[in-house]
Parts: sequence; structure tokens; C-alpha cells
Amino acid sequence: MDKINFLSQSTSLTLVIIISLIFTLIGLAYSKKYQGINNYLTANRNIGFFSLSTSLIASALGAWILFGPASAATWGGIGAVIGYSLGTAFPMIFLISLGKKIRTAFPKGSTLIEFLRKRFGKSLFKLILLMTVFYMFVFLCAEVTAVAILINYISGTELWITSLIILIATLAYTLYGGLRASIFTDNIQMIVIIALFLISVFYLTSFTGDQFSIAFIKEKNPHLLSGNYLPNYTAGLTFFIAVAATNLFHQGNWQRVYAAKNNDVLKKSLIAAFIVIIPIVFFMGFSGLVAISANPKIVPDLGFFSLLLSEQTKLLSIIIVILGLSLTISTVDTLVNAISSLIVVDGKATFNLNKKTNFLNFSKYFIVALATIAFAIASKGFSVLYLFLLADLFCCAFVLTVFYSFYNKRLNEKTAYISIIIGLIGGFLLFPAPDFSKSLLVGIILPAELFPAFVSQSLLFLSFIIATFLPAIFWKIKGSNKL
Repeated sequence: MDKINFLSQSTSLTLVIIISLIFTLIGLAYSKKYQGINNYLTANRNIGFFSLSTSLIASALGAWILFGPASAATWGGIGAVIGYSLGTAFPMIFLISLGKKIRTAFPKGSTLIEFLRKRFGKSLFKLILLMTVFYMFVFLCAEVTAVAILINYISGTELWITSLIILIATLAYTLYGGLRASIFTDNIQMIVIIALFLISVFYLTSFTGDQFSIAFIKEKNPHLLSGNYLPNYTAGLTFFIAVAATNLFHQGNWQRVYAAKNNDVLKKSLIAAFIVIIPIVFFMGFSGLVAISANPKIVPDLGFFSLLLSEQTKLLSIIIVILGLSLTISTVDTLVNAISSLIVVDGKATFNLNKKTNFLNFSKYFIVALATIAFAIASKGFSVLYLFLLADLFCCAFVLTVFYSFYNKRLNEKTAYISIIIGLIGGFLLFPAPDFSKSLLVGIILPAELFPAFVSQSLLFLSFIIATFLPAIFWKIKGSNKL
């Protein structure tokens, strides 16, 4: 990646330290008067509309929105932009009915896994718990890596420095204050995020001439908007399924479902989050369409930055740094507390430890260990996109079986377990290799020439479709009366 150095390293590093320190001190000071396990896990189930709405939005919108939607748009067209937007927001609508249902069934609960632990036996519940923690750990790695790459792109600051500061700062207040601290800092972070996002929108729509328009894209890259461009459909469905499935397993969302003061507050907050998330993610994706139309050689991940920082404006660089840090910290504290809560609540049924074990303390040691691994990954600058897609595949194989079980009590553990494994196997057979040119089935076990061109060109799409829907086909074949 070229070192543009829009800001000096000293300026950039000062910003990282100051912003991280501010959020740490705010989180520590606020949560000092809100101690106890109930505040740590569910914020004492007393969060109102504004706080719950901003927290849901801030937790959903991580630093990935600065990279992912724009990158996907450069090859997936307007379909990828729409799929990404709806996939990110859809769980909010789904949780309106399901959230009320699970709050009624488990009024003292705090995790999705609790329901599944009582619904199924230990073997399936542990598999689902492992998948959930794995997905959120990958998300953690992706967020820290993304902000480290962003700061490196703008100022040349080494990746490990940003990663270390972000992780230490976020761990400091989140492991102390829990969900209460996470939600309060989310409120402030969301105000900062919205303000800086609106500044970015104003700049791009006011000072880029006629570039930031559908007409410009139609002129330069009409296929990206064409109904005849197949990736508009396959990419759109791929991102909708993948992003929606993973967010339904996000423990941070489930904590906030339980933290709502009442069902009415939960419903209004989820609707508000849905309404706000869609235009933000759509705008970021649209910037990728404009960027690739303006410069076909642009690095896809940097589409948004190539437009916003085209004039190398120092003020805009500072805005991007603060926006990136706010997005990252708001997501990382959610992930840290979400993983910790799973260990606290479900640890006794998972780990064969001494009965006197303090699982709150154990969860903190567990999180520090995961954060150390995340630091190692982020400081090396590894691409986590492929690993993220793999985590998405896991979630896709689980999603229908797990949530169908909420509504069909006849779905037993054995059937659920087999259907998930079948979905995983089917998805893995078509899941693309890192270069996306072949998969285990197409190109390795069997020659790629045996398959239609559509198959080899749509491996990611097909792997997600098969992983998601093969379990449902298994139920159908088995017969609902035998579930």
C-alpha cells in the first residue's frame, strides 16, 4: 500500500492516544457508580430509547464500513451495495418479534446461548457457542486491523502501535464497566460518528463536481447499475445472507435486547437503528461505485478515501482518523463485553472447571488472551477478509436451524446437529480458495471444466446459498412430522 502521509505520524499518534484516552476515562468514570454483575451483563435491564438506539447503531457500524461496502461495490455493483445495506440492517427488524419472544421466555436471560442450552443438549449448544465466539473473535481482529491500516494509510504509523493503543484503551474500561460502560460510550461515539459522517457526505456531494452521481457511474461504468449484470444479483444476495446471518449471532445485539427498559423501547430502538443504518452503509457503498468509475485502477478497499482525500486536505484527514477511531472503539467494546458475557453466563456448562471458579474473572483472562492474539494478527497486517468470509459461512450453516427451533419445538437435537453439519459440508465443498479461482469440489476433487462457467465464477455465492438452505432441505426430506 502506498504511503500517502496525509498527516504526520506525530499528529496521527497524538489523535489516537487522545481519542482512546477520552473514551477510556469517560467509560471508567461513568461505570464507577454502576458496578455489579447485572450492570456488567445487561445494564440492569433499564436502558431507554435514545441510549439503546445509539448503542445498537454504533455497535453495528464498525470501521469495516469505511472499507467493505466500497470494496464490494467495485465488482458487485449496485446489487452489492443494496445487499450490504439491507444485510446489516435486517437483524434489527428480525429482533423486534424474536427479541420480544425471548425476553418473555427468559426474562432473566442475557445471551442467546442460554435459550439454546435449554432447548438442546450440551453437544449442539457447545458447537453453537464455539461458532459464536469464533465469529466475534474474527470480527474483533477485522476491526483492529482495519483501523490500524487506516492510520497507516493516512500517516504511515506502524500497525502494531495503533492496535496496541486501541486494545488496551478499550479493554481498560470495558472489562471494568461491562455493558453499562459500552452503552454509555456508544452514545457519545454515535454522536461523533453521525456528525463526522454528515461532514463527509456534505463534502463529497458538494465539492466533487458531477462525479458523485448516478449519471457519472452510468457514463463510466454502466454495467455496475445494469439489470443484466449478473453480479448485481449474486453479490447482493451473497452479502445480504452473509451479513444478516452473522449479525443474528452477534451477542452484542442480544445483550441490548435484554438491556431494553421494556418491549416498547426495544421495538422503537430497533426500528430507529434499521432506518439509520441503511443510508449510512448505502452511501459508503455508493462511494465505491463512484471511485471505480473515476479511477479504474483504484485499490477497492480505498474507494471511499480516494474520493474524500483526493485533495490531501489535512482537516479531512483528521476527520477520517477520528471517525475511524470512534467506529472501531464502539465496536470493539461491544465485542469484548459480548464475548465476556458468554463466558460468564455459559462458562459453567462449557468448561470443566472448579465449582468455586469466578467466571467473571475467568472471562476477563479469556478476553485478554483473545485480545493478545488479535493484536498479533492486526500488527502483522494480515488480510482478514477471507477469514471473515469463513466465519460468515459458519453462521450461514447455523442460522436457519437455530432460529427455526424457536418456532418449531419438534426440531430435536439430533436433527438440528445433522442439518448444521450437512450445511457446513455443502458450503465448504464450494467455498472458494483464497484466490477465488477454485474450491474443494470445483477444481480440486473434480476438474473445473466439468461445471458450467457460472459455478466457477460464483463460488462464494453458491457456498453461502448451499450452507444456508441445505439444512432446510434436510428437514423437508426427513419430514416435519418426524422432527
